[in-house]
Amino acid sequence: MIRKLFALFFLLLLSLSSAVPAAAQRKEIAQAKDNVKAGKKLAEAEASMRHLLADSANRNNDKIWLVLFDAVRKQYEALNEQMYLKQTTDTASLFDVTYRLFGVLEGLDSVDARPDRKGRVELKYRRKHASWLNTYRRNLQTGGLFFMAKGDYLKAWTYFDAYIDCARQPLFSSYNLAQKDPIMPKVAFNAVFCGHRASSPEKTLAHADLAQADTARLDIVCRYMADAYRQQADTTACLAVLHKGFDAYPKSDYFFSHLFDYYFRSADTCRALSLCDRALKADSLSFVARFAKSSVLLLQGHNDECLVLSDALIAADSTKADPYLNAALAYYNQAVALDNKKLTNRTQRRQMQQLYRKALPYMERYRKLAPDAQSKWAMPLYTIYLNLNMGKEFEEIDGLMKKAK
Repeated sequence: MIRKLFALFFLLLLSLSSAVPAAAQRKEIAQAKDNVKAGKKLAEAEASMRHLLADSANRNNDKIWLVLFDAVRKQYEALNEQMYLKQTTDTASLFDVTYRLFGVLEGLDSVDARPDRKGRVELKYRRKHASWLNTYRRNLQTGGLFFMAKGDYLKAWTYFDAYIDCARQPLFSSYNLAQKDPIMPKVAFNAVFCGHRASSPEKTLAHADLAQADTARLDIVCRYMADAYRQQADTTACLAVLHKGFDAYPKSDYFFSHLFDYYFRSADTCRALSLCDRALKADSLSFVARFAKSSVLLLQGHNDECLVLSDALIAADSTKADPYLNAALAYYNQAVALDNKKLTNRTQRRQMQQLYRKALPYMERYRKLAPDAQSKWAMPLYTIYLNLNMGKEFEEIDGLMKKAK
């Protein structure tokens, strides 16, 4: 008998302990509803409902979601009214509330779409909420532009991301936004731009595929993508997007230079030369492509062809330093090759000195135009002065090299 009474007492305690939180929860919801109805303590009502939803046991309670929605909606309406009446309004707060509205109704929609015990789905809110929320969707884009203008690129990206994300949300499935919203690619471009400015390769690439549909700015998108892949050390993806950019914009120095630099550093002279020829086919006067080709020819030992290109570049613009270096090295390398043969023939030695003499004016001009590039001109000039018996000049360059050690 005593055991039965104890068991009954224990069950009564359990029922009371569970009833107290349930009653407290109902009271909390009721208080929040009253505050929303009265249009006061709206932020408090929002925080209260979010606190309840933080408990996984409450997450599927649509009543809590609806009170939360009303609390946020009322905040939006209050701020919007201030703006309409041309009163001092916290614009950032208005956009933040808009952003929260989307999060709330998308969350409620996931609850609304849950199947019942028999596996049936009866959507009570989707059509109404999607229609209401869709009228405010452009505010996400406007909010992104607002924060972008303020230089808050991470926050701006969040708004652009939310705008684009609507296309994959079941809540907006009847609107077919991916196909029917014409500004999606432009918003995606803004997201790519903000990701790039925030130095976040992940955010830069998140919507890059969609941004490429904005063909007017494809070159910029490809540049930002290439930079992002470079930060991620993904060489394969970086090269792929650089080639895509170069195919679309063969006159672009950016795509050409980065591709050429990769192949040149990899000693893949065949691909580097082919790239130069493609660039020159698009623009035969391109200074960058002609200089790059002269560098490949120099590396391959085609000195005469290198000299022809270098002299043409110097004639086009005598203020650029690098063509002088390539021309000088085209002569200098040949002279060094003869010098290394330990010549005994007077004719061959005279030929070697003649090559050093031809290299001299180019290298001295390069030194004058690029005085800080001592690592490139010091040793060749040292060798030239030594072989041409130019004592004064040799002593000067020798002193410079000793100081540099």
